[in-house]
This record gives sequence, structure tokens and C-alpha cells, in this order.
Amino acid sequence: MELFKAYCRDFLRYRHLLENLVGRDFKLKYRRSILGMLWSILNPLLMNVVMVIVFSTILDMRGGGIENFPVYLIIGQLLFTFFSEATGAAMGSVLASSALLRKVYIPKYIFPLEKVCFALVNCVFSFIALIVVMLFTRAPLYLTVPLALYPLLTLFVFSLGIGLVLATLTVFFRDVVHLWAVFLTALNYFSAIFYDPMALPDSPAVEMLQNFICFNPVYWYITAFRGAVLDGRLLTVDELLVCGICALVALVVGLIVFRKQQDKFVLHM
Repeated sequence: MELFKAYCRDFLRYRHLLENLVGRDFKLKYRRSILGMLWSILNPLLMNVVMVIVFSTILDMRGGGIENFPVYLIIGQLLFTFFSEATGAAMGSVLASSALLRKVYIPKYIFPLEKVCFALVNCVFSFIALIVVMLFTRAPLYLTVPLALYPLLTLFVFSLGIGLVLATLTVFFRDVVHLWAVFLTALNYFSAIFYDPMALPDSPAVEMLQNFICFNPVYWYITAFRGAVLDGRLLTVDELLVCGICALVALVVGLIVFRKQQDKFVLHM
């Protein structure tokens, strides 16, 4: 509890710095770009069009029991991209700020937190692409859409916890950057972004795959979000518990690991 209070006090004290860092990242990302922030919408939209053509036409996967495949696909794309960008940016955030950390005192966790916040803001802008796809496919708008905030916010907390652990490991072991990139590539295929694992033909291999996917927290966040937005249903008890518990455990572990090792960071930067 004392650890949590200490983090809260630091957060309130340095919240303006956090806002400035997020603003700086926005300026750097879209600097000298003609379309600027429109790329946050165009990029997922164009990727969705390409993947829908590939999976629905060339590979003939549209009939795999997935209703409104374009919306199903872009939800998976947006949430997985958020997790990927948040953890990937948080991972190198402490090392990238080493020069500043040597000069002034700033709570080191501010930098991973800022990267995850920036990824969340970017993701929220990208949801305009989701709205465009829903309008284009004439997907119904359900009253359960606000419930999608729960998997989104818990995914934010989960990403922050993972990002804190990765940021700590990266300071001591630079190879983590490359290993995490490989892991994300594999995770992309085990998060049910472009297929429904529960609609696959029955076989021992498929059953093993389904069981494996169920241990992937990212799959639960994506599924819960789809349930609220695409299916118009309430979140199940399993979704509420898994999303919440995974987020809480990841955050607690991340804070403990980061706090225990942060005084050693300067020796390895």
C-alpha cells in the first residue's frame, strides 16, 4: 500500500511533465508529415482493406463463421497494435532518457508510463478507422458499446505492467529488444486477430491450439472488446475476471520489479 501511495504522489507531482512528454511524442511522430495525425486513421484503415482482401478473397476465409469480418479484423488489429506499440516503446524508454536521468531527478517510471499513454491516445484516434469500417459495412450500433472501455482500460494497465518489466530487463540485457520483437510476431498469430479459434474444425491439434490461446491475456481483451462492440452482448464473468486480474497482476509485478532495480539503472546506461 505504501508503494502505491508513493507512486500516486509522484504521479500527481509530475503529471504536467507526463502531458508534455506525450505532446512531444506526437510532434516527433508526425513531424514533416503532410497528413500528420490522419495517419493514425489511414494506417489501420488501409491495413484492414489489404488484410480483408487477402483473407476474404485470396484465402477464402470470409466464410469461417465470422460475421462482419472487416469489423472483426480491425478490432483485433487496433488492440494488438496498441499492446505492441505500448510495450515496445516502454521497453526502450528508460535507456532513451538516460542523458536526462543523469542530470535531474525524475521518477523513472514516468518514461514507460508516458509511452503507454501515448500509445493509448494514438489508439483512441485510430478508433475513427473502426467507425469508418462499421459505417461502410453497415454494422449495427449496440447499447453495449460503452462496455468496451473495460477491456481497453484493463489492456492499458496490463501493457503498463508488461512495459515496466521490459524496461527494467532492457537496461540490463539489450537482447530483450530483439527477443520481444520475435515474441510479438508469434503472439500476433495466437491472439485470434484474423480468425475465430472456436470456429475451427474439431481435431486434437485444434483443441490444443484453443487451449493455448485461452492462456493468452491479449486474446481475452480483444474478445471482450468484440463482444461489446460487434456482438452487442454484455461482458461475461470470465472476461471481467481474466481482464481485470491479468491487468492487476501485471501492474503489481511491474511496479515491484521496476522499483527494486531502478537504483541500479544508472550503472548500466
